[in-house]
Amino acid sequence: MKVISTSFVLKGKTDYKDLVPVFPQMLCTLLEEIGQMPEDDDILQMYIELNLMDLRENRKPEGYNRKGKVRLVFPLDFKGFYLKTYDKYNDLKKLVGEYRAILDENGISYEIIEQNSSK
Repeated sequence: MKVISTSFVLKGKTDYKDLVPVFPQMLCTLLEEIGQMPEDDDILQMYIELNLMDLRENRKPEGYNRKGKVRLVFPLDFKGFYLKTYDKYNDLKKLVGEYRAILDENGISYEIIEQNSSK
């Protein structure tokens, strides 16, 4: 199985709290792209608020790791997040481009690291 991931490493003084204004858009963009937008808006707002609670306190949030073709992960080993897929047919380029635009429009400093591996 091929694993494809793209990491967004927060640079300089940029921290988790700086993602507060953009996280709802990031999550909605992901859910729309992978076809997992909840039908019930209360569920969506719960996912957003649970993550925002941590981000507001400048803590690493949970992200979105439910079963799906793409996951949004906030790892322990670096300050940032990554998009990860196990689907060999899925191309992250569109979603990565959308995330870049969101972060750039909001002045968030980051660098991208792409990784591909076979498991």
